[in-house]
Amino acid sequence: MTTLGIDIGGSGIKGAPVDTATGALLAERQRIVTPQPATPEAVAQTVAELAQAFSWTGPIGCTFPAIVKKGVAYSAANVDPAWINTDAQALFAETTGCPVLVLNDADAAGLAEMQFGSGKGHTGVVMLLTLGTGIGSALFVRGILVPNTELGHLEIRGKEAEDRASDRVRELKKWDWPEWSKRLNEYLNHVERLFSPDLFIIGGGVSKKFDKFSPFLATRAPIVAAGLLNNAGIVGAALAAEQVLG
Repeated sequence: MTTLGIDIGGSGIKGAPVDTATGALLAERQRIVTPQPATPEAVAQTVAELAQAFSWTGPIGCTFPAIVKKGVAYSAANVDPAWINTDAQALFAETTGCPVLVLNDADAAGLAEMQFGSGKGHTGVVMLLTLGTGIGSALFVRGILVPNTELGHLEIRGKEAEDRASDRVRELKKWDWPEWSKRLNEYLNHVERLFSPDLFIIGGGVSKKFDKFSPFLATRAPIVAAGLLNNAGIVGAALAAEQVLG
């Protein structure tokens, strides 16, 4: 089945039709800069633009960078606070005219990685971390998702982890790879002490540069790059929508 996957981030909103049987993108990915301020109305119009770019009329899977339960956003770390308690699923369905499923962005990426990427075949505890504007997390136990973990908000040295170790902070501070990796490694070790994962998967935009920083990381669990790189959110959103909306 073909489903449109849309991945909403703090800096960009991107999407493409996905073959949910293989995880392959069936057209060139389209990306639109996230509107600022990222209000519900502005983001919804951008989602509708992406759907129109593909002349889309079928089901849509859409990620959102927040705690999401039954399509409702309950947090807003890197988008406008007006999103809190907004039914994102109903809003996107109204603006696109299509059936829509909305889920947490890192959870979507994790679903894709477990089905088609670096987590495929792993039956232990797998932790996917997306490093971008913030830090997203997806925890899997025996292949089953524990939703909305939001571990980028763990406190380290008096700050939220994503304010110390996200890719956004690396660029803002102009840290080189070794300098940024110190903070990332401290975060990974903190997460490892809490959850003892058998595998770390690093996703998000910086995953395509994994070879530049991975030599500076050290945890007991193996650390690998996301197999689908920064397309994991798109693929996972489409996969989740196909499973729920049919």
